[in-house]
Formats: sequence, structure tokens, C-alpha cells
Amino acid sequence: MGIKAALPRYELYLYTAVLGVALIWAGSWIFEASSENVNRKTFKESVKPGWHYFGRKMDVADFEWMMWFTTFRNHILFALTGHVIFAKIFSLLVPKHRSLIFGLYGGLAVLITMGWTFMALVLSHCIILYSVALVKSRWMCFAAGLATLASIKLEPYNSWQESLVTGTFDLQDILFYGGCGFSIIRCMSFALENCDKKDGNFTFSDLLKYNFYLPFFFFGPIMTFDRYHAQANNTQLIRKEREMWNITTKALLHLGVILMVDVFFHYLYILTIPSDMKLVTKLSDWCLAGLAYSNLVYDWVKAAMMFGVINTVATLDHLDPPQPPKCITMLYVFAETHFDRGINDWLCKYVYDYIGGDHDKIFKELLATFCTFAITTLWLGPCELVYIWSFFNCFGLNFELWVAKFFSLPPLSTIEGAMGEAMSRRIRGVFNAANFWAIVLYNILSLNNLEFAKLVARRLIVKGFPMSTLSVLLVTYCGVQLIKERERRQALLDDPEPVKAVDGGKEKAE
Repeated sequence: MGIKAALPRYELYLYTAVLGVALIWAGSWIFEASSENVNRKTFKESVKPGWHYFGRKMDVADFEWMMWFTTFRNHILFALTGHVIFAKIFSLLVPKHRSLIFGLYGGLAVLITMGWTFMALVLSHCIILYSVALVKSRWMCFAAGLATLASIKLEPYNSWQESLVTGTFDLQDILFYGGCGFSIIRCMSFALENCDKKDGNFTFSDLLKYNFYLPFFFFGPIMTFDRYHAQANNTQLIRKEREMWNITTKALLHLGVILMVDVFFHYLYILTIPSDMKLVTKLSDWCLAGLAYSNLVYDWVKAAMMFGVINTVATLDHLDPPQPPKCITMLYVFAETHFDRGINDWLCKYVYDYIGGDHDKIFKELLATFCTFAITTLWLGPCELVYIWSFFNCFGLNFELWVAKFFSLPPLSTIEGAMGEAMSRRIRGVFNAANFWAIVLYNILSLNNLEFAKLVARRLIVKGFPMSTLSVLLVTYCGVQLIKERERRQALLDDPEPVKAVDGGKEKAE
């Protein structure tokens, strides 16, 4: 039920008005907190002079954003522009060998940027995992891959390896962990795909051409080997109708959003404020809720822009890269929550879906989520904060299945079947609103700090009950219903006559 359940138009207008007013109200609180505390001592390191035109300081707390779009912007653009030029020339001259050109240019760029010791380290990872891949044993591929990944995530092995290659310039330590980490994940994808290859093996050169594709090398996203190998070796390089127009439009859109975020940082210090707990404790409940929500939205925007820039280059190379993650505003189920679609696709293909199957068995789902988040914990770097984040997200994913199983039993399923579809959608919306804030609270752990997450939870659930709790849930409920309406209309566009099987599957996912 639910995919065909339309709500009255006036009800949707009401939801839109409530949501709009609430967002403006929360934003005004954050603006006031930013303006009144701009000269605090704790802000000195992360609030710096911004654009001269605004006459205001700018929040520069996010190193990753500043690195991409300010500090090292020209270096990144230079490397990607060189790749585009070489790729285009050789795609026209020798389309059969364009994947080789991608790999050669990427390998040369990595060698010049990071030096021969880093290149030797990456090649040693490739050789180890290629050798294991020849055995065609999935468990051995996982064991070797995860052990190699652990060597750059755990002490003292990571410090020893890092000391071999860092020290030339400021960005090198970031490139070290990004390059090695993504390289190992790609090598694992190659090894696992080789296990499924029935006739013979893929060659070592196939692995190198895949691994050293420059746009994906340091920062991702991860594109599984089977997809990359098929697309990079496709010689039928034909553009779809209006494809170049769409690429240009997306590039301009990314540029516009990047400029908007920079302007936004002059007025709302959403990244700096949560780090000052003395200030945070003085803020209103609405301001805290707005900070928590806006931090997750910003992290999605950052991922969408960073991957969007890389994906634009990959699309010019006639590849179909992983798309940016789904906006946090559109999420009200844990099953769709991710901030890196490439890693998410990798985990789903090789771990989560492989173990969990159709995800309707409680114990298989528990095992699948445990294995998935165990690997994710290693990928992020084991520490207390990551352990807590993984536990709560693993619990949330399983709890959704438990609740779905519980409500599918009589008499609850009978009661829902007897009520109208619109009423069923409203009731589900209440649970989805609570689930949305569980997603927010669980994920601000990884974006801010544990103390901020605990304070937000305490203020919104305990101290703020009932007024703050119910008012925030009411606003979230309005947002969830608008998202459901958008999904309903999209489903009807995709299939004007949705069958019952699809309808039931959709609600099951919800």
C-alpha cells in the first residue's frame, strides 16, 4: 500500500508551508548565533576573512572542501584537464587502446605527484592481490584484501608506510591514505570478479589500467572492475542525444552550487559552532536541530560536488560512473542511507547482497549487516567514534526489518489492510519521521563529535519533551509526506499502472 495513495492537495500545501517556515526559523537562529559569536577565541582557527564583497568572515573548518575548491583547486584542475585532453586525443586516434592510455597517464601523474616509493607501495598491493586472485577463492581474496587495508589503517603499520612517502607537500598525507585505500578496494573488486570469471584469468595489465584511472585514483568514487572493464574497453564511442548538453549543464550546476556554498559559509557557521560546546549549550533546541540537519545536508552537498566534478570527467571519457549519493533530505530509511555511492555499491555487491540475499530473513540480514559494517569500520579507520557510528547504523538497518516483520503479522496487517491507503501513508509517515531523526543523530557522530551528538539527542528527546520533541517531529513528518508524494508521482511516471507486487515491494522497503 502507499505507492498509489494520494493525499489532498491542500494537505500537501500545508506541509510545504510548515516545512518552509520551520527551515527559515531554524536558519535565523543559526544566523544569529554565527553573527553574535564571530569574534570568539574558539572561532579564530576556523573562521577566516572571506570574500571582500560580503565584508564578513567565512567558515573554513572543513579542510576537505577548502582543499578541493580553494587551496589545491588549481592543481586538481590542472591534472584533470590534462587527463581530459590526452583521453580525447587518444580516444580519437586509437579507441581500442584508450584504457591503456588512461592507465599510463594516471600512473605517470601519480608517480610525479607522490614519488617512486608511493608508486612501489601501490604496485606491491596490486601484485599481492593479483597473486591471490589467481587462486580464485573468495575468502582468500577477502582475507588478503582486508589484511592489506588494515596495514594502512592500523598502527604501527600505517605510520611506517606513511613515513616512506610523505613530507614533500601539505596534501601528500591525504593523497597517501586516499590513494592506497581506494587502490586496495579496487584490487579487491578485481580479485573477486576474477573469481567469477569461468574461463581463464584477467591479466595484470587489466588490473593496472583499472587501478590507475586518474579521476578515480585518489578520491574515488569506486567503480567495480566488471563495469569499468566493460565500459573502458568499449570502442563504440557514440554520444547519446543531448549528452554533451547534459554534461555542460551539470558542470555549470556544480559550479553554481560551489559558489552558493561559499556564500553560505559567510553567514552560517554550521561547521565551527558544533566544535564549541560552551556556545552550543546556550543555543535553543531549534538551533541545535537546525545545526544537526544542516551538517548532514552539507556533507551530502560536499560529496555530490566532489564526486560530481570527477563524474563529469569520467562521463567525458564515455564511462557511466556511480552517481552522487541520495540527498539526506530524501532519506527516511536506513537501507538507502550512504554518503558515497561507489563504496555503497561495492559493499552491496560483494558483501551485503551476497550474504543477505533478498534481505527478508532476520538472521541472514543480521550477519550481512554485521559483515558490511565491520568492513566499513576498517575502511573508515577503527576508533571509538567509528565503532559507535557502525553499531547504531547496523542496529538501525536491522531494526527496520524487525519492525516490518512485526507489522506484517496479524492483526496489525489486517488492520492496515482495512484502513484507507491515505491513512496508512499518514501512519507510516509518523514512524518515518522518527526514523529520519534516528538517521540524523546516528550520522552526526561521524561528522561532528560525540559530545555534540549526545547534547542534540538529550535536548530534543529528554529536556525538550514534549514541546521541542513533538514540534521537530511534526516538521519532519511534513517533510516525509512531501518526499513520499514525490516518490509516488515518480513511480506513476515510471509505471502508470503499478502492479501489486511492485506496490508491496515499495512499502516493504519503507
